[in-house]
Amino acid sequence: MRILPLLATALLASVAHADDRLPALPGLGIDPGDSSVIGISSGGYMATQLAVAWPERFRGVAVLAAGPWSCAQGGLGQALGQCMSQRRGSPDLDALDVRLRDYQARGLVGEADDLAELRAFVWHGEADSVVDPSLGRALAEQLSGWLADPEKQLKLLQSPDIGHGWPIEADERIPPTQLAQCRGGGGTHVLACGMDIAGEALRWLHGALEPPAETPSAQLLRFDQAPFEARGLADAGYVLVPEECESGGCSLTVALHGCGMGEEQIDEAFVQHSGLNEWAAANRRIVLYPQASTSLANPQGCWDWWGFAESTWQLDPLHDTREGTQVKALMAMIERLEEAPEE
Repeated sequence: MRILPLLATALLASVAHADDRLPALPGLGIDPGDSSVIGISSGGYMATQLAVAWPERFRGVAVLAAGPWSCAQGGLGQALGQCMSQRRGSPDLDALDVRLRDYQARGLVGEADDLAELRAFVWHGEADSVVDPSLGRALAEQLSGWLADPEKQLKLLQSPDIGHGWPIEADERIPPTQLAQCRGGGGTHVLACGMDIAGEALRWLHGALEPPAETPSAQLLRFDQAPFEARGLADAGYVLVPEECESGGCSLTVALHGCGMGEEQIDEAFVQHSGLNEWAAANRRIVLYPQASTSLANPQGCWDWWGFAESTWQLDPLHDTREGTQVKALMAMIERLEEAPEE
């Protein structure tokens, strides 16, 4: 099967959103040894959950504007009062380490030796009024206790005068309606800051890279997420496929949007303008943009970092483990991309 004709058709569908049937996520034969995950806000919390659950499957994790792994510990009140604001004080990193060791003993997350080999990038805007900037520092402290050599594997970047969101180097090709103010945040949370956070993160996680392509030779496929059924997933997700990746052998980055940043709320602003696509096209890297949906339990379309997607009868939801319904769905997408392309 030739993927590009399929991608071209899907791109038209992503503009019109008129097709009743979405194409399936294709097998693309990705290189399983060079995958990374990057997320912003709720997507940042989910990125860490994914990397801690399956550290052997990722080279690195990048977290923007989020706090420590498992900070909410299955409670919305904890999430709001200690993992966004500091009304309930700072997260107890010792208690979270106990939680991690318990999960490891039960085989619910990755082994300590695999976790120790990850590369990690943490960024936070110092003017963030949604997730307190001290939480990014707490995440970096937590990670430094897990990594084999934090000085070589961990980078903490804090930016003055930047609010809550994903900073980019905006240019005239991006409609102003798809951008937000650098310090104020809000809107699409795609921040016009003159800062390429995508490049900063990818270079730290993957080393020297070719400069981003000004006109990416790639297609953006809008695909059916129904086969990866999990509470809180939207109907459709996106995957960016450089032309040379249709025959296999490329690397993967999973990009997780934040609350209020999914297609349902801001259309394609994030998947088109994160800055990841240009780097991916120049460096044989596929970008998977899964999409979360809004609901009564999750009105902002966040990723599940406090347990809303798990069964209501569970006293201790396992959202932050390999058994988490969204974690399993995301890993199933990755496994699908690892399959060989069809002839």
